[in-house]
Amino acid sequence: MSADPKRGQFAKAKGEIILREHEFDGIQEFDQKLPNWWLFTFYAAIVFFVFYWSVYYGTTWIKSPQQVVQEKIIAVQAAQLKELNKLLADLDDTKLVYKLATDPLYVAAGQATFTKNCVPCHGVDLSATIDDGHGKRIPLPGLPLTDHIWKFTNKPMGLFNLINKGSPPESTGNNGAKMEAWGQKLSPMEIAQVLSYVISKVPEDFTEIPKPAAK
Repeated sequence: MSADPKRGQFAKAKGEIILREHEFDGIQEFDQKLPNWWLFTFYAAIVFFVFYWSVYYGTTWIKSPQQVVQEKIIAVQAAQLKELNKLLADLDDTKLVYKLATDPLYVAAGQATFTKNCVPCHGVDLSATIDDGHGKRIPLPGLPLTDHIWKFTNKPMGLFNLINKGSPPESTGNNGAKMEAWGQKLSPMEIAQVLSYVISKVPEDFTEIPKPAAK
């Protein structure tokens, strides 16, 4: 049988096994000297932590996650504004009604965006209602878009700005529900496509818009 291990506080030599003198409730603990590679790694981690902590909180060399997110938000907003200005420079009522709203590809893209984002409030058929399964129509939060009534404006560019910025501040909403500013989620191009889809459903509401000049 092997000899009982030495008793002591800690092992001091490589390969030495010590049965620690500390004992609690019959539980005994062995101790061996840790290998140097483990100790050096541990000490290096401590040094690195102190250095990193000092640099992170004491300098501006490393950006915090909040700063990174904020910079990305600012960059996205700047890109959206640039795209909006570029689109608006060449967009008007006439182009929306007679060019975009008559382009099948453009209208189809607008329908896809509308289905994904606008149906919960305005309905699949733009009536702002939904069938309860028993033939009864239940009203949704949004306004109907096919009743030929435009609460704020019937001008295409006015509707574009309404979608982009949301319900006006003075609006009480429909049953208390206001439309959010979709310009924060959709690109200007997507908003123009959605609007062209809506216009294509009720083109008779926009016949007063001047037609493009013949070339």
